[in-house]
Amino acid sequence: MDWKPKLTALTIAGLAGLGLAAAGGGPAVAAGPTCEDGTIAVGAVSTITGPADFSEVPKAAKVVFDDVNAKGGINGCKIDYTIADDKADPGVAAQAARDLIDNKEVVALVGSASLLDCAVNSTTYKRKDVLSIQGLGVDAACFNSPTIAPVNVGPYTLSTAMGYFADRELQARKLCAFFIIIGGTQEAYKGAIANYEKLTGQKAHLVDLTLPFQGDLTPYVIRARDEGCDAVLTNQIEPQVVQMVKTIDAQKIEGIDWLFLSPGYTVEVAKALADTRQPIYVGTEWEPFTETASAANKDWIATMEAAGRPLTAFSQGGYLSANVFLDVIRGIDGPVTRDSVNEALLSMQPKTYDLIGSPYVFGEADAHAPMQATKVMKLENGAWTVVTPDWVVLPAAE
Repeated sequence: MDWKPKLTALTIAGLAGLGLAAAGGGPAVAAGPTCEDGTIAVGAVSTITGPADFSEVPKAAKVVFDDVNAKGGINGCKIDYTIADDKADPGVAAQAARDLIDNKEVVALVGSASLLDCAVNSTTYKRKDVLSIQGLGVDAACFNSPTIAPVNVGPYTLSTAMGYFADRELQARKLCAFFIIIGGTQEAYKGAIANYEKLTGQKAHLVDLTLPFQGDLTPYVIRARDEGCDAVLTNQIEPQVVQMVKTIDAQKIEGIDWLFLSPGYTVEVAKALADTRQPIYVGTEWEPFTETASAANKDWIATMEAAGRPLTAFSQGGYLSANVFLDVIRGIDGPVTRDSVNEALLSMQPKTYDLIGSPYVFGEADAHAPMQATKVMKLENGAWTVVTPDWVVLPAAE
């Protein structure tokens, strides 16, 4: 048997793997990512000033990129990362995206976290053919765009997951939902409850879409009691969670499990409600950040502490989105351009990360909500404890 053709093929493959020319002084075979000027431009549009501060998300992404750059980059390519503050202003958000795309010539958006970036800029991203690995998806458009795929579960899927948890673990048969509706979120929250009903076979006992962002919550907790709710789900943020529970305690309501989304999962909420005896549950976006001994949190903690950054749930999102992007870049052979990044993201296979309970994937789709899992925490004596050591994973849609 003539082994020469096979040996030649193996030799060529081996040389290509080393980035060397095959034979006869031919051109080098690309192995790994390359960049024309030694940098890869990446950006984020985030709400930093205004009614909310999500800066910990892109700042954590920058920590990851800075760490990689300090070690020589990816195959010698360093990440040039620009964070733009949209100030929660639609006009500013639109201009920020255009500047990153047209002037900075970013190959992708990574680690964005904004009140309105997705709603304002998703059409721009589609028109300009640029993709966003969102560090924190907030508004409904983040989960309903072909060009955006968040690394977090988000409030809508998390609402479904918390209802699913209440059904499976708490045996709730009269789930009541009270939602604050801001902007175009009404249909998304209705959809979350519809998904809960489909997955559990239970009909929501009560859905109230009039919960105020500010104001007296007494009528709502009394209604929950009088309607016979055995579990109540709300989408309130940190100060409202505290207000709600204090109102519940003031009314001496008993026999109801209270379910909140990830904005309620903070050290400050736990401390403020240290005296309550109400059964309080929150869903997480990622591996619980307060579990500092968790192996899943080990690298995130080490990375943030080395840079002097606080350990927050928001920083998990930035850390994760940056690592997803770097993994995508590492898989590119040849020039890293917007086109090659798009091709890699759209053709990627689901990838497992320690911080999340379901694989992340971008892929080609009209909408992206890859994260379908949560861990549930319970408030006990002023501290959060894990009540679901295994991830609560929503069943795949049929």
